[in-house]
Amino acid sequence: MAGKKEYELKTEEILIPIAEKNGLSIYDVEYVKEGSEWYLRAYIDKPEGVTIDDCENVSRELSAQLDQEDYIAEAYILEVSSPGLGRQLKKDRHFANSLNQEVEVKLFEALDGQKEFAGMLKAYDKDTITITENEGKEITFERTKIAVVRLAIDF
Repeated sequence: MAGKKEYELKTEEILIPIAEKNGLSIYDVEYVKEGSEWYLRAYIDKPEGVTIDDCENVSRELSAQLDQEDYIAEAYILEVSSPGLGRQLKKDRHFANSLNQEVEVKLFEALDGQKEFAGMLKAYDKDTITITENEGKEITFERTKIAVVRLAIDF
């Protein structure tokens, strides 16, 4: 079996022209095992929001291309969706597009007795991200210590 990263990169390569043709961008692609099932997930986006028709159109085209290329040996379930409002930030492009927005940070291990933080995303680099909490306190986290960073949903 090739590695999951190779599957994700190859799928993203196939997905780029499909997304562009449909006026969309690729937010992320992931190949994950949940329970006994493998899932190939493609997250698509556009400024005015993704519709069910967008997901359906991309899913049909991507599925046909994946059948033709046939580079994933295991059986898997293909899902195409929007990354959602509380989208997870994983890649540098996600952080770049989210600067000065409210984020939630969850750590693997507690820092000063706390595992969850919220604040404005102020900076990032390959090793760290920095937020400013509501009280004005700036905190820098090592990326290796972060379990998840996602946009905060404010209702």
